[in-house]
Amino acid sequence: MKVRVINRSANALPSYSTELSAGMDVRADIPEPLVLEPLQRKIVPTGLYLEIPAGFEVQVRPRSGLAAKHGITVLNSPGTIDADYRGELKVILVNLSSEAFTVESGERIAQIVLAKHETIEWESTEELSDSGRGAGGFGSTGVK
Repeated sequence: MKVRVINRSANALPSYSTELSAGMDVRADIPEPLVLEPLQRKIVPTGLYLEIPAGFEVQVRPRSGLAAKHGITVLNSPGTIDADYRGELKVILVNLSSEAFTVESGERIAQIVLAKHETIEWESTEELSDSGRGAGGFGSTGVK
């Protein structure tokens, strides 16, 4: 699927790392290194502007290596970029570790996944069909 993109960064366009990758890494587009102190969050620009087709969204997700090795994650994960948004793709990073982390320009900070979605048309009713789970909520299926 073709997605129109403007790249105002010095970085190459996101690409798939392997043949079967679902996500593409996006890179920081910042004028100088950015330090994330423990528990601090910052919005990091990418220099990318997307024209996402109707019926799709771009999900912004953490990179597992940054999360596992450094405690860096995407705060509103997954973040959603709607099809009608035309501003710069920015990533909300948070440092969940006990040590400061420095983000360099060009560093891979998150991954994006194009996902199809449906639009809901509500149907008001007074009752719902039965299911095996019923109203069982948080923890109702056990922990083991």
